[in-house]
Amino acid sequence: MSVDSPPYCRVTNNIKPLLAKVYSSETAERLTTEIFALIKDTLCPSGREDLKKWNHNNVLLITYGDTIVDGDRPPLSVLAEFLETHLYDTITGVHILPFFPYSSDDGFAIIDYLKVNPELGSWADIKRIATNFNLMADLVINHISSQHEWFEQFKQNELPGCNYFITADPSEDLSQVVRPRSSPLLTPVETAEGEKHVWTTFSADQVDVNFENPDVLIEYVKIILAYVEAGARYIRLDAVGFLWKKHGTNCMHLPETHAVVRLFREILQLVDPGISLITETNVPNRENLSYFGNRNEAHMIYNFSLPPLLLNALMQGRADHLKTWMMSMPPAPIGCAYFNFTASHDGIGMRPAEGLLTGDEYEQLILAMRNFGGKISMRSRPDGTESPYEINISLFDALKGTVKGEDQWQVERFLCSQTIMMALEGIPAFYIHSLLATHNYTEGVEETGHNRTINRYKWDLKTLETALADPTTAHAKVLAELKRLIKIRRQQTSFHPNATQYTLHPMNPALFAFWRQSLTRDQSIFSVHNLSDQPQDLQLSDLNLVSTDDWYDLISGHRFTDDRTIYELAPYQSVWITNKPNSAHDDTMPTLL
Repeated sequence: MSVDSPPYCRVTNNIKPLLAKVYSSETAERLTTEIFALIKDTLCPSGREDLKKWNHNNVLLITYGDTIVDGDRPPLSVLAEFLETHLYDTITGVHILPFFPYSSDDGFAIIDYLKVNPELGSWADIKRIATNFNLMADLVINHISSQHEWFEQFKQNELPGCNYFITADPSEDLSQVVRPRSSPLLTPVETAEGEKHVWTTFSADQVDVNFENPDVLIEYVKIILAYVEAGARYIRLDAVGFLWKKHGTNCMHLPETHAVVRLFREILQLVDPGISLITETNVPNRENLSYFGNRNEAHMIYNFSLPPLLLNALMQGRADHLKTWMMSMPPAPIGCAYFNFTASHDGIGMRPAEGLLTGDEYEQLILAMRNFGGKISMRSRPDGTESPYEINISLFDALKGTVKGEDQWQVERFLCSQTIMMALEGIPAFYIHSLLATHNYTEGVEETGHNRTINRYKWDLKTLETALADPTTAHAKVLAELKRLIKIRRQQTSFHPNATQYTLHPMNPALFAFWRQSLTRDQSIFSVHNLSDQPQDLQLSDLNLVSTDDWYDLISGHRFTDDRTIYELAPYQSVWITNKPNSAHDDTMPTLL
């Protein structure tokens, strides 16, 4: 295909200016040609942005490939069977955490990006899941395993890997560099040329790659395209904020990092506008929001402030900090969305809560989590001190009580947390252990020595099926109720990820309330939640319900006939009060001019 052809010109116009922000003009020219060669056979005819990538129907699951095991059967095959049996009509997408050969960090030290870990299964298993659910695949972009072929080449001074990594003099002042862990930033390595110190942001086994080398960029473009070919509809950029390194800076969120994210979005746009790019940046809220760019970077960003703030609200029984945060959150730009979650394979990150909780509340939260069996992971500050980085705990056990101690409301409190998450602006995602009400895996922490293992339990399939078959277990109760709520949620157009959201201000501080309205303005939902362990009065007049409409609670089925009524909410009860129940038609995104 000629360089004067319309497809090449389209790629040039979209890609080359972004490459020129990072590399020299000559390098940008070369990379444009190389990228065109990689995507020319799969170019989308129109290349127009798809503003209907998601709607109110989207709900995702987050899971490891081996969260459920059954003897010698490939865990990915077991997972596929479990999803098809229990969640086929509940969730629409599945984020399978790194399913590649790895050496540490439960998958995030990848040895080979293009193979499926044989202990998990095969590409056939991945494609089976991708056939029934929208697949999210991890691009662990900041680092590779020290056992990766590239790093072996680096140690032997062989191409291409010999130029793929970052070395530094340990005598240099690197104190400004933001650290997520307390391990050394530089790791000494014996090479054919003697000892070198390589950059290792996360651990000695996770070696940072050097995107300043344009060949590294091309390697990752190839990996992204391979994931798309395998059926991925979401590409998750893991720890992308650390991507670019520049001496004399904190090496976080640098302009070059944002340019690379934007470049990946443009490439995906050219190949398949229906694919979404999501950034994982566990940082304070303002920094996290920057990855929307000018609606030209990530399609979705993780709503990292939600888990610690929601947890604290339920610990304290008050909505004040949650309301303050919600009022400060801008609507996601057109073509973008928040990725809402309350638990994940990692802990509950505390950096996003910095400056949002009082000192006393912060300490009370940490103490309560320790009392409920949780662990606290620390990070190093530039001044050499340490501070809490994340709380490691099963979310179900994190909600077994409040700052006052354990009580009888664990299931109700937990369901309240999930109901709030489902109703917020954005796309909801459930960690599989939340759906299954899994307890702390303290034995696993003792075995591995890693705090995060506490929330990475592996269920035996037969044990799990037995627990789910007994309606008296918390596992069965939680899964059944969450499935019911998710199915209700998926029918409401007011829960479109980009539907209008306003924070409400009931007089009662124990109530957290907000209003959602569908994009077509024909459905409203008042989402109200009792955050306390005591019954609370909801003054319906606080909601300003339109008196000419009939109002229903989607969750309980209760009908409201008088907007002057005082409605009593039980401890941790949630209501979704709507004027148009079970609406199932599709919203249309606003026309983009």
